[in-house]
Amino acid sequence: MATEQTAPPQTPRETPSGPGGKPDAAVVRDALGVGIAVGLSGFAFGVTSAGSGLGLLQTCALSLLVFTGASQFALVGALAAGGNPFTAAAGAFFLGTRNAFYGLRLSQLLALPKALRPLAAQWVIDETTAVTLAQPTRRAARIGFTVTGATLYALWNLTTLAGALGARAIGDTDAWGLDAASPAVFLALLAPMLKTTTERVTAALAVVLVLALLPVLPAGVPVLGAALAAPLVLFLKGRGAATADPADTGATAPDPDPAGDDITDPGRSGEIGNSPKGQAR
Repeated sequence: MATEQTAPPQTPRETPSGPGGKPDAAVVRDALGVGIAVGLSGFAFGVTSAGSGLGLLQTCALSLLVFTGASQFALVGALAAGGNPFTAAAGAFFLGTRNAFYGLRLSQLLALPKALRPLAAQWVIDETTAVTLAQPTRRAARIGFTVTGATLYALWNLTTLAGALGARAIGDTDAWGLDAASPAVFLALLAPMLKTTTERVTAALAVVLVLALLPVLPAGVPVLGAALAAPLVLFLKGRGAATADPADTGATAPDPDPAGDDITDPGRSGEIGNSPKGQAR
């Protein structure tokens, strides 16, 4: 009698990033897209920096050591507008402190070895944070952070050098509007992250504050005033929540157990309240 051969049970194939994760290829593709798109705007920084009076070595050093586009543009923009160097540096510094807050969150997600953390800190910027936070698993987050950081750092510095060398051939940078390239890319990345009304109102108020302060404050300082938008919106939101509190309006909370069937009552059938699951809930 011939024995019937049965095929071994098929197990579901796991993605390279683990069960329920995101395929590595998709993470790399997304990270490369962000890194290349933003990295090319380093050319605009190189041209703008050279046009503001900084030398080739100074321009390249900013990209190599500072490596945060918004702060770099804020610095050279303030210098080009005739601002005080110390004021321009202070504005760029405080604008760059946001990366420290990014680092607090990314350190938990990435959980890198201590030896790698100082090196990874150089790549903690807006774009790497956005890509990392969008990943569903730690493996995907590490891949997204590494690919975005490496691609962006390499391209940003190469295009900065190219922009600084080609500044003379381009001529007047203001006529080309290249100083707006990096901020425009940053806004394009930021806009999809503004999902709630509070976030949108905060961003709109920050824009209004900057535009209102531009005529009255030195170059580089108005961007610092935009930071006041967040605490102001949160304060107003807190006051609105307080006025809507049922305790203030005299409203009473609904009875959670109108039928009198308390699931924690040990006298009920099955003693749900005494079970570990019932206690945990």
